[in-house]
Amino acid sequence: MAPVIWGLDLGDMKWSAFGSKYMFGNTEFHLRRTKFIIYQCAMIFLVVSESLGTAVLSDYVDQQNALQKQFPGIDVFNNNYVGIASYNIFIGVFAAIVFGAAFFFDLFFPGRYEPRWMQNIWMGAAVFSCIAGLGDALAYTVILCLRREVVSNHDTNDPSLIEALDNAHNKTPLLYRQSGRAVASVIFLWIGWVCAVASTVVMVMFYRYYRNYGTAKSTHARRAEDGKFDGPQSAEKPPRRSESAVGTEADSLNH
Repeated sequence: MAPVIWGLDLGDMKWSAFGSKYMFGNTEFHLRRTKFIIYQCAMIFLVVSESLGTAVLSDYVDQQNALQKQFPGIDVFNNNYVGIASYNIFIGVFAAIVFGAAFFFDLFFPGRYEPRWMQNIWMGAAVFSCIAGLGDALAYTVILCLRREVVSNHDTNDPSLIEALDNAHNKTPLLYRQSGRAVASVIFLWIGWVCAVASTVVMVMFYRYYRNYGTAKSTHARRAEDGKFDGPQSAEKPPRRSESAVGTEADSLNH
């Protein structure tokens, strides 16, 4: 027998739950299918943004180490991009934890009971991800469009330095906006942020419904359990009289 932790039966965690019929064909719970779609969009786009930004960050750090090793005393300033890309990693991980956990709880335990303090934690974390994500998206966009990597304390006309920067240009251009992966990272970040806002709105709508009715069951599921159906019920037909009974009534009328 599977253990029960915090009122959750771990026996409900089955691979069959990932089937499309169970995930999107089940309408027993309020907004469940909508949450599956929008939560996944928020997670996917933000994590993709994080991954692309991390790759670009790694390239700039490697380039800085290589230049400082090749040209002792050189200063390479790219802390603005490194800083915002690091913050973007935090946003991606945090959003993945919040909406990823919400996704799996709704997948395996859709009818679970949640006290009000737990609901507030879920909604508070979702709102925080939206606020922090907006700051990340704005700062990332400004740094990408207006800032650049700066090389100083060295003869910038040194042919060997120019050659080294040219060789690294495709992966780590001095202008951040010339990095295709950095641009893609910002685009995915904005899309992911919009999905995170939509996910937060859907989460709040669900918990308002949950508080009003005390259950996660959808409206039609609750009505079905109460024996109330929206569709018209067929009227019962009166019983058909036998021919002998009709004949008997006719004889009595003639007499």
